[in-house]
This record gives sequence, structure tokens and C-alpha cells, in this order.
Amino acid sequence: MEPRIKDRPVDKFKERLKEPDEFRVILLNDHYTTMEFVVDILVVIFHKTPDDANRIMLDVHRKGKGVVGVYTWDIAATKVQQVHLAAREHQFPLRCIVEPV
Repeated sequence: MEPRIKDRPVDKFKERLKEPDEFRVILLNDHYTTMEFVVDILVVIFHKTPDDANRIMLDVHRKGKGVVGVYTWDIAATKVQQVHLAAREHQFPLRCIVEPV
């Protein structure tokens, strides 16, 4: 008796694979961090163009928060940590958070 194709171990493995969950990184507004520093963070850490960085910075300034990007958990958490470290280094209270998409 020949085994059915769907019973092969490879097929069972493929059924369990899924795309990794994605998370939004959101920058939060405060009244102390300079707009220039926020733009620098967006360019250096998030690799945004200066135009995109200015647009996101203005969203943060006007709306209280702005979506910086969507990443897998590891990348999102690392970028948040980099932002917080850079902000502390420059004595700014800039914060960002991660939320599921």
C-alpha cells in the first residue's frame, strides 16, 4: 500500500509554518524633545528619508503620536530600545511604543 501524499512529513511541516506577527512602532509626543532630534532619530534609526522623517515628526507633533513603521517583534523591540537609549543620552524624554498590527 502506497502512502498518501498528504501524509508526508514535509507536508505536515508546511502546514505549521506561518508568517511572523507584525508590530507597529509608534513615536509619542512630549513637550521637551526638539523636532530636529526627532527627525534625526527617524533618519538614523528608522532609515527614513528627510521628507518622510519631517512628515512623521509633524504627525507626532500635531496628533500626539505617529506610526514610524511595521516590523517583526525582534526588530520593533530593538528599534524602541535604540530610541530610548539615544533620547536618554541627549537628555530628552522621547518615548515610543510597540503595538500589534
